[in-house]
Amino acid sequence: MDFFVFSLIVLAILGALWLLPEAEPIKVTGSASVLDGDSLRLHGTEVRLVGVDAPERDQMCRRNGMDWPCGDEAASALRNHVRGKSVTCEGAERDQHGRLLAVCRLGQADLNRWLVERGWAVSYGRYPAEEERARQARRGIWSGTFIPPRDWREGVR
Repeated sequence: MDFFVFSLIVLAILGALWLLPEAEPIKVTGSASVLDGDSLRLHGTEVRLVGVDAPERDQMCRRNGMDWPCGDEAASALRNHVRGKSVTCEGAERDQHGRLLAVCRLGQADLNRWLVERGWAVSYGRYPAEEERARQARRGIWSGTFIPPRDWREGVR
């Protein structure tokens, strides 16, 4: 295939993609059930907090030479923070498990950011300054050592 034909194919594909409608945002509001440190359920919709990655429920971290259940503590911190409050989550994409990828809010406060600021999740591309502040202050999982949640899920334990 020559360069001209290849260029036409690429332009046709890009043109078709440009014409595709963007996914409509999905917004859910209400009382949230915490599934783990970065996942909620609102009105039957499972939501994965985008831009953050919290330790898994059964993940252990180390602090003061001892194991501690950082995954359970991250989920507990989130549960205590949202208990009895109305949460609003908005996103337009779903992950491979069908969960809505969303930014969630308590009023105007970004819940995803809150998790990273408090040290209960690492930034996954959206909140690097908040992660650095949590690390410097040794909050949450930064109070000891831990395997990054993504590596832990992949079997690095």
